[in-house]
Amino acid sequence: MVFYRGVSAISRLRSRAVQQSSLSNSARWLQMQSSSELDLKSQMREIIPEQQDRLKKLKSEHGKVQLGNITVDMVLGGMRGMTGLLWETSLLDADEGIRFRGMSIPECQKVLPSAQSGEEPLPEGLLWLLLTGKVPSKEQVNALSKELAHRAAVPDYVYKAIDALPSTSHPMTQFASGVMALQVESEFQKAYEQGDVHKSKFWEPTYEDALNLIARVPVVASYVYRRMYKDSSIIPLDDSLDYGGNFSHMLGYDSPQMKELMRLYVTIHSDHEGGNVSVHAGHLVGSALSDPYLSFAAALNGLAGPLHGLANQEVLLWIKSVVEECGETISKEQLKDYVWKTLNSGKVVPGYGHGVLRKTDPRYVCQREFALKHLPDDPLFQLVSKLYEVVPPILTELGKVKNPWPNVDAHSGVLLNYYGLTEARYYTVLFGVSRSLGICSQLIWDRALGLPLERPKSVNMEWLDNFMRLKR
Repeated sequence: MVFYRGVSAISRLRSRAVQQSSLSNSARWLQMQSSSELDLKSQMREIIPEQQDRLKKLKSEHGKVQLGNITVDMVLGGMRGMTGLLWETSLLDADEGIRFRGMSIPECQKVLPSAQSGEEPLPEGLLWLLLTGKVPSKEQVNALSKELAHRAAVPDYVYKAIDALPSTSHPMTQFASGVMALQVESEFQKAYEQGDVHKSKFWEPTYEDALNLIARVPVVASYVYRRMYKDSSIIPLDDSLDYGGNFSHMLGYDSPQMKELMRLYVTIHSDHEGGNVSVHAGHLVGSALSDPYLSFAAALNGLAGPLHGLANQEVLLWIKSVVEECGETISKEQLKDYVWKTLNSGKVVPGYGHGVLRKTDPRYVCQREFALKHLPDDPLFQLVSKLYEVVPPILTELGKVKNPWPNVDAHSGVLLNYYGLTEARYYTVLFGVSRSLGICSQLIWDRALGLPLERPKSVNMEWLDNFMRLKR
């Protein structure tokens, strides 16, 4: 479930209790992982009935239990702090950061299988974990890699739909259009229109759509990149490579370190519980029984906003503006002046702050560790390190920011830039490919658990005024 922090002392205690329970469940999942079944869908068939019974028990025994109070600030402030969504695949704690099925990013890096010549977790392993709650074996991940490669064929009309747009269109516009074109082959839509699938089995055609979508979005995304920046010279998928390695390959980057970075990037950007714009948009649209293609396209359009996924583009552009004005060897004092200049002009320092987190984003930390290992002398990385020392004290002094620490966007662009992917305008597409894993995993569980149409209550200011008068 989605538990935000900071509502009250009681809600914080409840959140902590749930977090501890999640950790216990994590240990239980790890102990239970003994099946040699290589087929992910078969694993899902085994797990779903137990979770369906669990949901029914929660609803029947605890359906009337209150989870917190709603304030006017929450209604006026984008519903921040409200507990109101079920999201099984990940849970965000304000102090600890994201946990995928109870596992932190460092834990995932330690236990999820990696490529034969690498150290970073394979995204296929995380997908297995998100769907089953279990850590897969290397054999299970290899089988899933092959299955995704087999599912990755993209029809020609998808490319034609993208080609109908100007090549100067924003990459996210082209990417979302490609995803919408993929929808023509939706298995869920076909099954629903034919009326021969019971609602308890809606998860099965949803699963087929979700796996097909996850498999195909790197192909569509790399096509957009090559069309825009590489004279439309397309690089075909290599079915001997894993998911992240293949994405890097199709973009045109075949260095072992870039493939490792892409594995890490896709893994850590995959999911961030259910309240952020992109995943909530996907869940909302999916709750109307829209198929995964329609739901994910909606999520991408939310991700494209400057206050969400577009921020990773803005970070690198801002860092490069620092270099253009002050040079790569800028001192900390000069950097402080530039930060204050940015803030005094009414702008924000991109890559700092987060709607839920109250500490340095663990996704930033693991990217920093990657940089320290592979590119410690890169001037832009050194600038990012200086910003890490300079920006938080300034934002704290400003007194208007609840979280002065860097988030995931503060680092990713510098790593991509180092390995040659310098087109910052494209970065949100990478984010979108990654987010397909989390959104599609939860959509499968939405259908498996029979979650209802999302329909919260809204009010107007007159209603609030009248309510306050009655309270006096």
